[in-house]
Amino acid sequence: MAATVTDYCTKHSNDVSNNMMELWDWTCDVFEDADKMSSPLQGATMKFLAEWQQPKRGWWNVQSPKPCSELMVAVLEIGCYTGYSALAWYESTVSTQAEIITLELDPKMIAASRRTFDKYQLNDRVKLLEGPAQDSIKKLTGEFDIIFVDANKEGYEGYVKQILDKKLLSPKGFIMCDNVFARGMTVSTDANPGLPAKVRPYWTENGKALRRFNTFCKNDPRIDSVLLPLYDGVTLIKWKPSTAAPNGVNGTGGFVKLVERPQLDQNTNGI
Repeated sequence: MAATVTDYCTKHSNDVSNNMMELWDWTCDVFEDADKMSSPLQGATMKFLAEWQQPKRGWWNVQSPKPCSELMVAVLEIGCYTGYSALAWYESTVSTQAEIITLELDPKMIAASRRTFDKYQLNDRVKLLEGPAQDSIKKLTGEFDIIFVDANKEGYEGYVKQILDKKLLSPKGFIMCDNVFARGMTVSTDANPGLPAKVRPYWTENGKALRRFNTFCKNDPRIDSVLLPLYDGVTLIKWKPSTAAPNGVNGTGGFVKLVERPQLDQNTNGI
């Protein structure tokens, strides 16, 4: 029934672009774990939200000889996979020319993402930072209007804590966390009897981590959150009205500074 409903919703929602559909098909053909990628319906949802949010325009300047960058950015995503969501953010921010920063650890997915950025000519506004996400987040200051979290599930709580502690989320911005149901394992280990035995241990452990994350979101006094029964579970997070700080809270006027680019850790497994 769920597949039937998804198909119906997809057919009666905005279509994704030909480029997004081409990338989605290619990813499904090439990668065995392509189910980690957002669906076309979710891609349409991302574009809808970004067009409504109207993220700000940014700029990128690399100083020499020391690697150093300054930019006013709008979108941050933690976990890039093959670049499908980055393509959605890119297409939906043409009018504002917003900058998109995406973080990825897995060398295989870094290569796939760079293929996407080259093929669809996204490099003017999409910047890929390689390495552990927690290290990349440490380098950032300023504010983002949209933050998309779709990475290693045991890292969700830590990533969101970092984002909130560093006030990387703009006063009117939102965080969207994907796969919060962990194929149903977050709700109950009995929730998905059809889950293949090969991936059940992986998603069971993810479910444990995401239960802790859900408790964190519910109890953190700085934020409002809502966990929605969409896709594989989506959590939306915003500042409480009493917590939201004015623009330029970090003294950068909305500019993000990366003191140095994170380096890829070749010895660490990806998502």
